[in-house]
Amino acid sequence: MKKGRYIFLFLCLLLIAATTFIYAKSRQTTADSRFVYYVVDPKKQEIKLYYKDSKGNNFGSIKKLVEWGIKHKQPLLFATNGGMYKPDHSPLGLFIQNKKNISKLNTANGGGNFYLKPNGIFYITVANIASICLTEDFVNKDNIKYATQSGPMLIINGRIHPAFQQGSVNLNIRSGVGILPNNKVLFAMSKTPVSFYDIAAYFKAMGCKNALYLDGFVSRTYLPEKKWVQTDGDFGVIIGVTQK
Repeated sequence: MKKGRYIFLFLCLLLIAATTFIYAKSRQTTADSRFVYYVVDPKKQEIKLYYKDSKGNNFGSIKKLVEWGIKHKQPLLFATNGGMYKPDHSPLGLFIQNKKNISKLNTANGGGNFYLKPNGIFYITVANIASICLTEDFVNKDNIKYATQSGPMLIINGRIHPAFQQGSVNLNIRSGVGILPNNKVLFAMSKTPVSFYDIAAYFKAMGCKNALYLDGFVSRTYLPEKKWVQTDGDFGVIIGVTQK
C-alpha cells in the first residue's frame, strides 16, 4: 500500500516538474520572440568595426557597407550599429580600428544614455577573443584589434544595471551586445519597444555575465539568415561579421 502511495507521489512530482519546465520554456520563447539575435564565434567568424571607407567617407548606412562587402568579396553575414556617435557621426567614445586608436576614451559625465554610468567597452583582441568591460577597467596592452565604447552597461558581473527598473514605461527599440559563457558573442535588438530592464533581463537570461547597450531607436540589424534585413541608418561605427 505504501509502495503504491510513493509511486503516486513520485508521478505527481514528475508531472509538476514537467509542467513547470514546459511553462518556463514557453515563457522563454515568448520573451525571445521580442528580439532578433545573432551569435558569433570569433574563432570561426570575423568581427570587424567599420567607420570610413578608403576615400575617408563614412559608411553611414548598412546598405553601403553591404555593397562594399560584396565589391571586396567579403559578404556580410550580419551587421548592426556599433555604439553612439556625435552629431558629425564621429564616435562619442573610444574607437579602435585595426589596432589604431581613432577616438579617445570618454570618461566625462553628462546627460543621455551614454553617460548613465557605468558605461563600457566592447573589444576584440588580436587573438580574436571578444570581451566587455567597464570603461574604468579597460586596459590596452597593444593587443586590442577593435574596440567601441558605449553605454550604459546592461549586465555587470551577472547583475542587471542598478538604475534599471522592472515595469519601466521608458520603452524604445534597443540593441546591445553580450558575451556568452562559451565566449561567443551575442548581438540582440528588440523588434518592438522595450525598457532597459527588459533588454538587460534578456541578456542575463541568455547567460551573459557582461552586456553593453549599443543604441536606441536608431538601431538597425542586418541578418539575412533570419530574413531580417534592415539596410538603412546613418551611423558612426558599424559592426560587421564575415566568414573567415
